[in-house]
Amino acid sequence: MDKQAIMESNETRTTMTGAEIVVRALLDQGVDTLFGYPGGAVLPIYDALFSKPELRHILVRHEQGAGHAAEGYARSTGKPGVALVTSGPGATNMVTPIADAMMDSIPMVVITGQVPSHLIGTDAFQECDTVGITRCCAKHNYLVRDVNDLARIVHEAFLIATTGRPGPVVIDIPKDIQFATGQYKSKENIFHKTYHPAAEPDGIAIEAAIEMMRFAQRPVFYTGGGVINSGPEACTALRELVTETGFPITSTLMGLGAYPASGEHWLGMVGMHGAYEANHTMHDCDLMICIGARFDDRVTGRLDAFSPGSKKIHIDVDPSSINKTVRVDVPIIADAGLAIQALLKGWRSQQSKRNDLTTWWQQIDTWRAVDCFAFEEDKQHIKPQYAIQRLYEKTKHRNTFITTEVGQHQMWAAQHYHFEEPNRWMTSGGLGTMGYGLPAAVGVQAAHPDALVIDIAGEASIQMCMQELSTAVQHNLPVKIFILNNEWMGMVRQWQQLLHGERYSHSYSESLPDFVALAKAYGGHGIQCSNPDDLDAAIDEMIDYDGPVLFDCLVTKDENCFPMIPSGAAHNDMILGEITGNEIGEDGKMLV
Repeated sequence: MDKQAIMESNETRTTMTGAEIVVRALLDQGVDTLFGYPGGAVLPIYDALFSKPELRHILVRHEQGAGHAAEGYARSTGKPGVALVTSGPGATNMVTPIADAMMDSIPMVVITGQVPSHLIGTDAFQECDTVGITRCCAKHNYLVRDVNDLARIVHEAFLIATTGRPGPVVIDIPKDIQFATGQYKSKENIFHKTYHPAAEPDGIAIEAAIEMMRFAQRPVFYTGGGVINSGPEACTALRELVTETGFPITSTLMGLGAYPASGEHWLGMVGMHGAYEANHTMHDCDLMICIGARFDDRVTGRLDAFSPGSKKIHIDVDPSSINKTVRVDVPIIADAGLAIQALLKGWRSQQSKRNDLTTWWQQIDTWRAVDCFAFEEDKQHIKPQYAIQRLYEKTKHRNTFITTEVGQHQMWAAQHYHFEEPNRWMTSGGLGTMGYGLPAAVGVQAAHPDALVIDIAGEASIQMCMQELSTAVQHNLPVKIFILNNEWMGMVRQWQQLLHGERYSHSYSESLPDFVALAKAYGGHGIQCSNPDDLDAAIDEMIDYDGPVLFDCLVTKDENCFPMIPSGAAHNDMILGEITGNEIGEDGKMLV
């Protein structure tokens, strides 16, 4: 029998090994890329991958990198990311990405190897209770006991990961199950006995929401990552709804891009480092329409002072998010996109008088005039805000995706890089994972090989998963790492300065590597820039280089990220920068 006949025979047969079942199920689910690191407990699966070149495997340098790369792939494509790691330390190294994906509602399927079934519970070599460890931080998990259940479990995992509130699902597969032979089941007619997430909104709740919207004097849309998770149609419908209602709109960190930053109704990001106008609009509104967000503490500030005079509509696909932290008046448990379309249809059907929002917009324009993101220019040194602004101007007309690490650079990126489309912004929101950005960029670049993918980083965060630069070099993934290097753990230093009496306990980044030399050592290209006059040319060099680049942008060392809501303060009690802060009176109004 020739090679082609053997391949065709393998495709049609239903009896196969557990390892072959896993690979076949991934292909049937439309998976084209997975990220992983081999080890003894998953070698049968890796052996099965050997004859399936259509299933691209990206070899990372650390299992955490596999998880974050799968997150970046998922966030930029809307498809589930897939990671494959071995038992014991391989699985435990995946816990951070699993928790990160859970917090940020990222669809991901994580396959872990496990010791043979008869050794489970004996403290065997590289054994750990993966199901027990991940139970609290995964949407669902499985320990496979029977090879004949394996195909169903893999298909169920994709169903659970991608429906309802998306999230990570873990499949722990003992090694003997991978060797055993069993029956393959297709993904057709796969369903879960008890998992039936709501999708369609309740019509009565929609009618109640429309009625509240019609009579609101000071409304605002408060949107989150759930809109993006719902798909491009949801973002299109949101834009139409904002245009037709004329309501202002703000967004969480995770929701940037669902509504264009250039839109006339856009207020900017809300929250701890959000826009002055966004936070004050949220505080003073009489109707808050929350879509696909969960009233995170970084948005609400002190709960007893959060938007005290407003009625609240909350649209969320996750019932557990409703009334969890903030009591709402109209809960709508539904897919964000379907709910937005229902609101849009209901709004268009209403022909009666709607309130004039002129006075509300005049007040919002007063807050906008504060120019809360303004900063002092420096002709001798690169300000981090200026670096992001120049990066944006140089890349805004390209097919660009942005990932970040976590810290001041992340907030400056959110403030000064303006997103027009969804799925272009990948950042760790809920968990705040330092080290996320580079492997996430690897995942994004693998999904979009012709795109410009930039990880905006800090010199501290980038060292958390620096080894994934080797992954980018090996797999010809030309990611660009744009480091805002201020030689501090910047956000830690800022809090120590403002809230801990300037006691800078262990926040200075000592013994930093020569990033240019480090890039060369990995096989990439290194650039360093410290002069504002040279910055544009250096960014051009980074963009034009055909391969991975590590850009060491030396910025001012003591710059703080403003505005800022101090921990425990109300969401309209903001610390402003030196320029704008001097223009604000005690009543929060701009001094003219």
